[in-house]
Amino acid sequence: MSPKMQGLSWQSFKKNSMVPPLFIIIGLGALGATSYVLRLALRSPDVTWNSRANPEPWNEYKNKEYKVCWYL
Repeated sequence: MSPKMQGLSWQSFKKNSMVPPLFIIIGLGALGATSYVLRLALRSPDVTWNSRANPEPWNEYKNKEYKVCWYL
């Protein structure tokens, strides 16, 4: 049986106090990056998932007025 990398077994995970925060921070970073990419893919007006029904989705926003609220 090949030896596991230190910090990946339950005994070494509990023994080393620096490993749990490292896993938490890396997990939160991966979750944040994934959610941001999904938000860009699903909410951006430049992205079209059905090019036959709406080949130029950016034209829907041509005559809309946008107001930016800086106090939120």
